[in-house]
Amino acid sequence: MSELMSALRIEQPGKTALVDIPVPHPARGEVLLRIDRVGYCGSDLSTFRGGNPLVSYPRIPGHELAGVVIDVADGVPATIARGTAATVIPYTACGTCASCRRGRTNACERNQTLGVQRDGGMTAYLAVPWQKLRFAPLSQRELALVEPLSVGFHAVARGRVTAGDTVLVFGCGMIGLGAIAAAGLEIGARVIALDVAAAKLPLAQSAGARHTIDASRENVAARVRELTDGHGPDVVIEAVGAAATYRQAVELGAFTGRVVYIGYGKEPVAYETRLFVQKELDILGSRNATDADFDAVIAMLKRGTYPTAATITRTVSLSEAGAALADWSANPGAVTKIHVALNGIA
Repeated sequence: MSELMSALRIEQPGKTALVDIPVPHPARGEVLLRIDRVGYCGSDLSTFRGGNPLVSYPRIPGHELAGVVIDVADGVPATIARGTAATVIPYTACGTCASCRRGRTNACERNQTLGVQRDGGMTAYLAVPWQKLRFAPLSQRELALVEPLSVGFHAVARGRVTAGDTVLVFGCGMIGLGAIAAAGLEIGARVIALDVAAAKLPLAQSAGARHTIDASRENVAARVRELTDGHGPDVVIEAVGAAATYRQAVELGAFTGRVVYIGYGKEPVAYETRLFVQKELDILGSRNATDADFDAVIAMLKRGTYPTAATITRTVSLSEAGAALADWSANPGAVTKIHVALNGIA
C-alpha cells in the first residue's frame, strides 16, 4: 500500500482541493477501513459555504461512511475480521461531562464529529476505534445512509412518538426523511410532511408520510388544522433550522404536545412564550444519535422498507466531489443526498 492517499479537503469557504495525505496506521484498539462510499451531509454544505461555526479550515469532510475492514490492530476483538463491511458512528464522548455521566453520550459537551470538529472520511482509508463500527449485510450505499437516518430516528425517540400520534415533520431533507421513516414506517404513526421544495414530497410519502404539504403554495397553518381536526399534531419535529419554522412548530403543536428541534437556528428566534405555558408543551432538543438509533436504522434497512435508491440524488467519484458540492450549494432544493464513491465502487 502506498504511504499516501487521496482526500478531498475544504480549504476555505467556497474552495475545495484534492490533496495527498498520509495513510493512517491503526493504533491499538483501532481498525483500518477502506472507505468505499461517503455521503455529503448538510453540515458539509454549511462548511463549504462558510456558515458552520464548529469548523476550522482546512477541513476534510465526511461522516456518513461505508467501508470495509482491511487491517486490525492489537486490542481489537478477534470477531472483527478483515473484509467485513461496516459503517461508522462518527461522534466522540469524553466520558466526564454531564451528558456522558447520564449515559447520553450523543450529546457530549466535548463531542468531535468526523468532518466537523476533526477531519473526516472523504479519504481512501480511515483508522477508527473498533467500538465505533457497526456491521450489517447491507450494500455500501445503504451503510452510508445509516448515520443521517439515525439522526431523524433519534428525534422521534426524543419525541416519544407512538402509533396513535399525529406527527408533523418540517423539512424533507435527509434528516427529516429519517424522522418520517422512524415515525411512519417503523412506529405506524400518522405523519404529515412539509417542505418548500415540492419535488421532495413524493419521496417523503415513500418514506412513510401519509400526508404532504407544499409549503411554497399552501397555507400551512390552515392545512395542518384541517388534517388534525383543529387540534394540531401531537408531535412536531423541526428539521429545517429556520426562525420561521421554529416559531411555527410551537404555534401549530397541539395542547400538551411535544416539539422536537433538530435543525440549528441560523439566527435568534423570538417566541410567543405564552404558548409554551398555555399549551404545556414539552420543548425538546435532539442531537446526533445513539448506538440504539444506529441499530434501529440498520434493522429497517435490512427489511428493505426504506426507499434507498430514490433517496440518492447523485453518485460521483472522488475527483468529481468538489464540483458536486459546489453544484449542491448553487441549487440545494434539487438535492436529497449526494454520495461519493471511492475505489471504483458503483
